[in-house]
Amino acid sequence: MENCLYVFINLGAISIPFIAGFDKRLRFQQQWRFLFPAMLLTMLVFIPWDMLKTQLGVWGFNPRYLLGFYIGNLPVEEWLFFIAIPYACLFTYHSLNYLVKKDYFGRYAGVITLLIAIFLLIIGFLNTGRLYTSVTFISTGIFLLLHRFVLHVSYLGRFYLMYLVTLIPFFIVNGLLTGSFIPQEVVYYDDAQNLGIRLGTIPVEDMVYGLLMLLMNVTWYEYLKSRVLYKNT
Repeated sequence: MENCLYVFINLGAISIPFIAGFDKRLRFQQQWRFLFPAMLLTMLVFIPWDMLKTQLGVWGFNPRYLLGFYIGNLPVEEWLFFIAIPYACLFTYHSLNYLVKKDYFGRYAGVITLLIAIFLLIIGFLNTGRLYTSVTFISTGIFLLLHRFVLHVSYLGRFYLMYLVTLIPFFIVNGLLTGSFIPQEVVYYDDAQNLGIRLGTIPVEDMVYGLLMLLMNVTWYEYLKSRVLYKNT
C-alpha cells in the first residue's frame, strides 16, 4: 500500500474541499467553469517547469511511494498534485471571500507585494548558481511586480489572506512529501540547487514556489470571472 502514498496525499488534500464545495451557501461547483481553465492554464507553465527540473535533477520522486505510471518524466501523482492543491486552495479563496467580508490586507497589498518582490529578486540574483532558488525567486518576484505595476488588480489582499490560511495544510502536505512523517521522502531535492534552508524537512523554496503557483491560479481564475461579468453588463 505504500506505493499509493502520493495518491493518498493528493486525495486527502482535495477530498474535504471537494465535498464542502457543494454546501448550499458556498456552491463552489458553480465556479468550476472558471476554476478548471485556470488550473489548466497554470499547468501549461508548471508542468514543463516540473519536467525540466526533474530532468536536471533539481528534484526527483521516490518510486517506493509511486504507482509507477508516468506521463513524460513525471509520475501521474505529480500531475494530480497540480489539480488537487490548486483546487483546495481556490476553494479556500472562494470560501474566505464569502465568509470574511472585510479585505484586511487590501489596504497594504501594494506595499506587501513590492517588499516581497524586491526581497525575492535580491535573493534570486544572489544565488544564480542554485537553479531552484534563482528560477523560483526571480520568477515570483517578476510576477508580483507585474501585479503591482501593470495589472493593478484588487484581489491581492484576498490572495494573501488565503495564502496565510493555507500555510497550515501546506506544512502538513509538504511535510508528508518531504519526509517529516515517513521513513523516506516522496519528493527529494538536490540541496546544491537550493539554499539548504529547511522548515522542518521542507525547503524554503517550496513556500515561494507555492505562492507563485497559487497566485497564477488565482490570476487566471479572477480574469476568467471578470470576462464573464464584463459580457453580462
